Amino acid sequence: MSDYFPPPPPEQPQPEHPAPVGASPPSPWAAPAAPPGKQRTGLIVTLAVGGGLVVAGAMVALVYALMDSISDSIALPPERSDAPYSEPYDEEPYAEEPSYEEPVEPDAAGPPAEKDVTVTKCTRDSLIGWPHADLRIVNGSGSPAAYIVSITFVDADGAVVSDGIATTEEVAPGASVKVRAQGSGEVAAGTECRIAEVDRHAL
Repeated sequence: MSDYFPPPPPEQPQPEHPAPVGASPPSPWAAPAAPPGKQRTGLIVTLAVGGGLVVAGAMVALVYALMDSISDSIALPPERSDAPYSEPYDEEPYAEEPSYEEPVEPDAAGPPAEKDVTVTKCTRDSLIGWPHADLRIVNGSGSPAAYIVSITFVDADGAVVSDGIATTEEVAPGASVKVRAQGSGEVAAGTECRIAEVDRHAL
């Protein structure tokens, strides 16, 4: 057995960065590791270039969509027409409101209302001396009517000493009614009854 030993391998360069705590020391025969700084730099450059391309593509798509929406919203001006100008809204001609006049009573078709009333009796009460007139009313118009008759009582000198009113409800055309106009206050004997006014209201 020989005492000759092979010479030890040459020393390998040690890594510049110390090994993590608790990790086994690297093998002296292991290939040297690539510097970590170069790997990180390449990764950062790759990510930056890819991100820039993505952002640029998104901006182009956004600008294109915005321009498309703006072009759709812009309306072209209407074509010029050779037709003469006219107002967009023509107002309707003013219509006069109908006038509301009182209807003409059918008195004109018949005789005057005074001719419908006749004094059938003019007397003085023998106890209190108040006068009254009995009347007969014939509706000479062509429609039903109601009457209001005013009577004055005058003395022998023609002075009015009292008055009275007689009224009727509906009286048919050609029909007759009897009513009384009562005076108030004592009058002298010989007092006369006169028709002062007759109102005939068509119904």
